[in-house]
Amino acid sequence: MPTHKSAEKRILTSEKARLVNRAIRSSIRTSLKKVRGATSHAEASKELPNLFSMLDKAARRNQGGVTKNSASNYKSKAQKAVAALAEKK
Repeated sequence: MPTHKSAEKRILTSEKARLVNRAIRSSIRTSLKKVRGATSHAEASKELPNLFSMLDKAARRNQGGVTKNSASNYKSKAQKAVAALAEKK
């Protein structure tokens, strides 16, 4: 157990941050799976703006372990996956 009151507060705030980060990371991964697992170009391109929005928000807020560069990398790879579906037609 923490000795100082400030240490107790840090435990509480870090637990809250952990839960928020976990939820954000989970929603990004779910959206990414929808894009990568899509069978049609329309289905994937429909989910893409949602994914991009979540990545940009997480990067801007420094949440979910997403940085500006990692968000950019995820967006690039997702865009390539959608483009590959468009070529399959």
